[in-house]
Amino acid sequence: MAISPPSDLVLDVVKAADPMEVQVAQEKLKANRAAFAATSLAENGKGFSNTVDVLDHIGQKSGLSNIQNRTKAEEVPESYRKFEAMVLQNFVKSMLPSESEEVYGKGATGDIWKGMMAEQLGNTMAKGDGIGIAKQMYSEQLRRQEGKIVNASTDDRDRNTALSMIDDFQRKTFGTPTADAKTASDA
Repeated sequence: MAISPPSDLVLDVVKAADPMEVQVAQEKLKANRAAFAATSLAENGKGFSNTVDVLDHIGQKSGLSNIQNRTKAEEVPESYRKFEAMVLQNFVKSMLPSESEEVYGKGATGDIWKGMMAEQLGNTMAKGDGIGIAKQMYSEQLRRQEGKIVNASTDDRDRNTALSMIDDFQRKTFGTPTADAKTASDA
């Protein structure tokens, strides 16, 4: 059995503590964390790392940050998922603020950082079930393939070719004369 000394020590202390004191301590920690987050955002202004921290905190709180906790996704080929990620990347990039030099930087470098963030957000959203673009496209492709009707119409030439192949097979297999040989011998 593996142990993790820091967390085991903390758990031992918590188990030994009075439940009411533990609850009061947890409330103080939550209040301090919220106050710290608000103060740091106000002090540091708008920054890339602060934006990412806020997004991480929101993701953890809502349960969206952990892709593995989602239900098993339907088996959709990777090419469809990549297409969905690309579409989502374009949507996200267009939704990001245009006046964001303080967050991403200035000029071409800022545009690259903004594009990289949009790409990561699009890839993350496309994992699992995504928003349904890949699944819809894949099911549509399957529906098209199932509905494909093979052109089974024949003409007289196809019919005659098939009959001559049957006659040839019978002649080789059974040693019987073909229909053409019978008509020639009857004449």
